[in-house]
Amino acid sequence: MGITEEPQVPSISIGITNLKAKLEKIREAKKNVMNQSQTPKIQKVIFFLREQDDFHKNYEPKVVSLGPIHHGNPNYQLGENYKLLLTYEFIEGSGKNMEDVYNMIKEKIHELRTCFEEEVTKAYDDEALTSILFVDGCAILQYIYCATNKKFKELNIKTDSVAFGQQDLFLLENQLPYRLLTWLMSSSVKKEELSKSIETYIDLHVKVPEDQQSNWLSWRLCQRSKPQQAQRAKEESHDDEEKPQDRTISVAKEPVHLLDHLRTRMLHGQGYIHGGKVGKINQNIQNVQEWQSYRNVQELKTAGIHLKRGKNCYLSEIKFTKQFLFRGQLHLPPIVVDDSTRPKFLNLVAYEMCLDFENDFGVTSYISFLDSLIDEAYDVKKLRKAQILHNFLGSDEEVAKLFNEIGTDLVPNIEIYKEVRSEIQKHYENKWMTWIAQVFHDYFSSPWTFIAFFGALLALALTITQTWYAVNSPPGPCKNLTPK
Repeated sequence: MGITEEPQVPSISIGITNLKAKLEKIREAKKNVMNQSQTPKIQKVIFFLREQDDFHKNYEPKVVSLGPIHHGNPNYQLGENYKLLLTYEFIEGSGKNMEDVYNMIKEKIHELRTCFEEEVTKAYDDEALTSILFVDGCAILQYIYCATNKKFKELNIKTDSVAFGQQDLFLLENQLPYRLLTWLMSSSVKKEELSKSIETYIDLHVKVPEDQQSNWLSWRLCQRSKPQQAQRAKEESHDDEEKPQDRTISVAKEPVHLLDHLRTRMLHGQGYIHGGKVGKINQNIQNVQEWQSYRNVQELKTAGIHLKRGKNCYLSEIKFTKQFLFRGQLHLPPIVVDDSTRPKFLNLVAYEMCLDFENDFGVTSYISFLDSLIDEAYDVKKLRKAQILHNFLGSDEEVAKLFNEIGTDLVPNIEIYKEVRSEIQKHYENKWMTWIAQVFHDYFSSPWTFIAFFGALLALALTITQTWYAVNSPPGPCKNLTPK
């Protein structure tokens, strides 16, 4: 009897222990959520994106690994050599001793470690992590400085490595804490130059050249940010404060990392804005329609809605205006589509999906909106003709396929562009406007058809006038004379 009862005692105690542990985990989970930092940590791309077949093409580095996630991969040995060269150049230009800069990073390594998700850095002790962040941080700053001042030739760094390195800078898994870059810049005598080079470099990946035929790559390398552009952007943001689509946003001292900096600039323009939340959108609109029945640009054109290039490149600047009685105008920010577009947007979307990043899904919502307009090559062609989309990728079919693919399985914020979608839908559903627009499209799409119509209308008017005078002409002076 004792033998049969003995094993039952520990089994009950194990059950109690497990139950207590589970309950404690539940309590800890609540505490962890409540105590979660408002600043997102640098981490790996979320799991279901990692399961995609082409994951390595869009989320993994091509040339250089930055930070601890991909460190030590032998595929990036060439990039490691370049990083050491760039680090040497940075220290040489900083006016500081290499050991002093290294020790400065080492003293702050515990704070820097908290900028990463724990899983990412647990394999590295403080010395190893310090070494990684020291080299990679110096290399990033020197790379950006060289890119904005065209100094890669002096270092004998090949053009293809520069181009791929540019894409690698904006991968989610390749990010470094921005405070690390700030500390390194502060340690250099070129602090102001380095800071300006980052702002210029970010601008080069946001702004679009005015001339659609200009060479995009040379423009990227030669363009410089201008003080008046910053002032104009500030004035535009101030002018837009009373618009229905304004968002309430909180201002932070610095970005989380370079990808975060790029996202903010793409959405809002000059200056750094973090923790954006959608405010009272559509506060003056009643019965906003959420359902959209239009499928692409071609259908919008048929309904009398035309495309117009926006005044700036910021993705949040999308609006709809009414023109005359039957014409509508959809204002879209200009965008460049090239080889870097897919990984850039996919990593921005992956960043917005991070569980610890509270945001308004601005980039995700923009891509979803653009995907709702692009169904086939014809839609891309119309966007090109309106100088909204600058195609450096290839054929229009490739661009349409690109946005159809990256727009799949996205969950946008329905509040963003809600008013725009509603106004488009109202115009689209107005049969009278659609009929007039169709008539103008069929009969006045070219100046020759308009001239022919006007000529026919004039001939008809003359014929009617001639007939009226023939019937109703007044009697002549000889009409009352009768022969005697």
